[in-house]
Amino acid sequence: MQTQMWSVDKNVDNLKTYPQIIEAAQKLKQNEVVAFPTETVYGLGGNAKSDEAVLKIFEAKGRPGDNPLIIHIANTEQIHSFVKDIPDQAAVLMDAFWPGPLTIILEKKEGALSEKATAGLSTVAVRMPDHPVALALIEASGLPLAAPSANLSGKPSPTTAGHVADDLTGRIAGIVNGGATGVGLESTVVDCTGEIPAILRPGGVTKEQLEEVVGEVAVDPALKDSDQAPKSPGMKYRHYAPNAPFYLVDGTKEEIQQLVNEKRRDGQKVGVMTTKENKGFYDSDTVIACGERAKLETVAEALYDTLRAFNQKDLDIIFGEIFPEHGVGQAIMNRLSKASGLPIIKK
Repeated sequence: MQTQMWSVDKNVDNLKTYPQIIEAAQKLKQNEVVAFPTETVYGLGGNAKSDEAVLKIFEAKGRPGDNPLIIHIANTEQIHSFVKDIPDQAAVLMDAFWPGPLTIILEKKEGALSEKATAGLSTVAVRMPDHPVALALIEASGLPLAAPSANLSGKPSPTTAGHVADDLTGRIAGIVNGGATGVGLESTVVDCTGEIPAILRPGGVTKEQLEEVVGEVAVDPALKDSDQAPKSPGMKYRHYAPNAPFYLVDGTKEEIQQLVNEKRRDGQKVGVMTTKENKGFYDSDTVIACGERAKLETVAEALYDTLRAFNQKDLDIIFGEIFPEHGVGQAIMNRLSKASGLPIIKK
């Protein structure tokens, strides 16, 4: 399959009338799949009403079919066609954080969407992205778009069109290049089907920000229990993984350097993921700084690009520092834990 690239300036007016957007939207209407930028990561969009389109998404990514997809909309009117109702707490969250990096789980209307998009669940995950290219494409297509991250399943999520091209060229119809994304981590997913909203996946909107708007917010135990059926994307399977085994270390930089020394004495090539504050400390084959520890939002923004950067190096093992699990740190550690898939080394 030939993969077309459309370059679009996200800052121009009336994007939905641009030939590139119209052409990409036409592909979506034909049940092809097209990658596009959001404020979090690049998404791989397809007609959420079509089994054919949704199957193409799963096939292109190599994604397990029991992992539900987020439905992307351009306006709140679209949501009424496929959800039963909008609880008060959900409406408050939509008003506060849409468009933006927040996905809300609601009860779906039967038959309104492809069952494959929702993995046969009675609920649907939906969000309105805060990116002019994404909104223009959705609006021009006239469709709700099922859109997971536009990468091969298990690999780091893409924050540039180049990342998408590396993974999916020849596997999808096209890529809308709208420049680099902003937040760098996927959206927060909140289940609003119960009495108390529950975070199913931490992301660009923090627990603290949610609680400022709706009061108490729970954290779903399925985040820790991989045997439960996932109600949200990102709750199951290893994600974001670099090629070499990746270990998180709960210890000092001196203790991490000791681990590096041991592995190098064994003849292994070692990488270290750190931050700008500590980069000069480490003596290793490869040391990459992922943002600033004092500004965790910069770590979130650089995280996937950093994980991909390690794949450009010939390494046998990677050690990574950990981060405090408050604010956006909760989402950072969620992604790093899934990238590792291995027990944290506690020193």
